[in-house]
Amino acid sequence: MVVVIVLGALAAVSLVAAAHWYIWRRLVRDTTSPGGLARRLGTVAAFVLPLLSVGAVVSGRSGMPFRAQQVLAWPGYLWLATLLYLLLAVLVGEVVRPLLRRLLERRGRDASAEAEVPAEAVARTPVGAGADTGAGPGTVPGTGISDGGSDLPEPPATGPTPALTPEPSRRLFVSRVVGGAAATAALATVGYGTYGVLRGPRVKRVTVPLAKLPRGAHGFRIAVVSDIHLGPILGRAHTQRIVDTINSTQPDLIAVVGDLVDGSVENLGPAAEPLSGLTSRHGSFFVTGNHEYFSGADAWVDHVRELGLRPLENERVEIPGFDLAGVNDVAGESEGAGPDFAKALDDRDRARASVLLAHQPVVIDDAVRYGVDLQLSGHTHGGQLWPGNLLAELANPTVAGLERYGDTQLYVSRGAGAWGPPVRVGAPSDITIVELASRQA
Repeated sequence: MVVVIVLGALAAVSLVAAAHWYIWRRLVRDTTSPGGLARRLGTVAAFVLPLLSVGAVVSGRSGMPFRAQQVLAWPGYLWLATLLYLLLAVLVGEVVRPLLRRLLERRGRDASAEAEVPAEAVARTPVGAGADTGAGPGTVPGTGISDGGSDLPEPPATGPTPALTPEPSRRLFVSRVVGGAAATAALATVGYGTYGVLRGPRVKRVTVPLAKLPRGAHGFRIAVVSDIHLGPILGRAHTQRIVDTINSTQPDLIAVVGDLVDGSVENLGPAAEPLSGLTSRHGSFFVTGNHEYFSGADAWVDHVRELGLRPLENERVEIPGFDLAGVNDVAGESEGAGPDFAKALDDRDRARASVLLAHQPVVIDDAVRYGVDLQLSGHTHGGQLWPGNLLAELANPTVAGLERYGDTQLYVSRGAGAWGPPVRVGAPSDITIVELASRQA
């Protein structure tokens, strides 16, 4: 097992090193002069930026002071996102590069052809030709005296005109155009994705019909928020934006579906305090996500209870019209506190509608087996960074949105925050208002 981990780590390091070398080659070596300031600065950045990224990733798990984590997190994680989109853009540039060079070569050949002057077009014209002087060719006009031969210069030798742009200059020009376009596209993508996270999640509304829901509960609204990921980057202001957004929808119930934090209560307790301001008719409920088990799950369960949220640790409560159950995240199995569906759901009245809060969509098979009508989950972030959704689809039955599995429906939120890079591309953050609909209404 240790050997596998070591080999995996070496493979990852090699891959990252190769990616940085490739980016350095295309964006620094191919676009700058040897020994120049730009070349030196680019080379230094190619070494420093990956070190910052490694520091950002390991600082939280190594017990580094929280202030140091914050200092490393911004540049380190943003560079990881930028590296991804630089790689994608430069790879696209590999297709554009030969096309642009051919275009420039063709224009150079066309310009050379237009610049050529055919030899027969340069004829020696007799002096005074066409004048009615009686003078013949080779005579001085008006005198009839021979000029002893023409002094006109010989026409220049003809031949192909050199290309307007030498090959090395053309290659440098193409490299700079393609590299500049790739860098601009990557930085613009990461900038817009960062703005989307820092702006805060937008409200999404979904209606879910439940066959067992009584008419009196028709239109019951649950505010689902997951993956807030408070940490070195997203702090108290992020929490406050989420609380304000949820309260503005005036939900009947609030469900916080895991991955609230990336850090200890000691470091992030103040960042979570605005959660005490959540308001709804039937209260706020919380279940653990996998990141809680990286951050001291027991302490966080106690802390959210102090903030006014009710943790559902493999338990169930009766809400007017349906049962609300919650199970621990599967990551808790390593601590003997994993999901226990029997404890949460076994003795319930199956004639009543049931809604299950479970952080990871992968437990949907258990939800189906226990007759759950609706499972509310998060965890996937919708992929967060395109094309990460393609990888998320390999590990999750549903990446985002509402799908049906037998008689059970599964809704997966993209989450309200971001893990690692505070960037989202193709997977905007959301707070979902799930409105339950009764078929009897």
